[in-house]
Amino acid sequence: QVQLVESGGGLVQAGGSLRLSCAASGRTFSNSAMGWFRQAPGKELEFVAAIVSGGRSTFYDDSVKGRFTISRDNAKSIVSLQMNSLKPEDTAVYSCAADIALIAYRTNYKRWNYWGQGTQVTVSP
Repeated sequence: QVQLVESGGGLVQAGGSLRLSCAASGRTFSNSAMGWFRQAPGKELEFVAAIVSGGRSTFYDDSVKGRFTISRDNAKSIVSLQMNSLKPEDTAVYSCAADIALIAYRTNYKRWNYWGQGTQVTVSP
């Protein structure tokens, strides 16, 4: 089992920045790929970013590429999402995900095995 707890959400003005963190406990964190998804009201869960277990490869949705950065600290079992140049359309509940059999399936939320409870990010115009 893996337990995931997100933090760092909040209210920010457009153009501002937030840093989300996801603390993992349970099984070996360093062996698991990690990801971030988001869900806006009335919309489906959407892939945001992912990072492989060793941290050498990262993946982003086109909508956040160049603005968001995913990183991980395996010594502390934390994965982070630095969000810059935030836009109102980034408003959503952001959730951390862990452990996927094949990173090629990263955009499919059903392929991830563990989830955090989510943290709200609200970007005002």
